[in-house]
Amino acid sequence: MGGGMMSADMMAMMREMMQGQSAMMRGMMSGEGMFGGGRMGQMMSPEHIEGRIAFLRTELKVTPAQEPFWAAVAEALRANAGASEPMMQPASGQTLPSVLETRERALTVRLEAVRRLRAAVEPFYAALDEAQKATADKLMEPMGMM
Repeated sequence: MGGGMMSADMMAMMREMMQGQSAMMRGMMSGEGMFGGGRMGQMMSPEHIEGRIAFLRTELKVTPAQEPFWAAVAEALRANAGASEPMMQPASGQTLPSVLETRERALTVRLEAVRRLRAAVEPFYAALDEAQKATADKLMEPMGMM
C-alpha cells in the first residue's frame, strides 16, 4: 500500500467508521464494547491499534515539529484501546441492578477515554495546518473517539 492508496478492506473499514458515533454508542450500550462490533471494533481493538495509529499519522502527514503532540495522541489512543477490553455484555440471568451497574461502568470508562483523548488532541490539533485539520476532522471524529 504505497503512494497514499488504500486497500479495499481499509476503505470498507473507513466507510464503516465514518458512519458516526451512533453505531458505536449502540454497540457500547448493547455491551459490545467501546467501539461496537464489526470492522470498526476490530480496527480500534488493542490488537489493531498500532496499525490505526500508523494510518492516522501517515494520512495527517505529521511533521517533525508536530511529533511531540502526536506522541501524546498516540498514547491516548493506546490507553483507550486497552480500556475498551473489559467492557463486556452483561451475562444472561443477571439482575436489573447489576446490568445497570455494568452499563454505568462502561459509560464511565467511555467518558474517561473521551477526556483523555481530548486532552491530547487539543494541543495537537492547534499545531496542525488547515489541510491537516480537515483530514483530522474526517478521520478522527467518528472514533468518538478513537
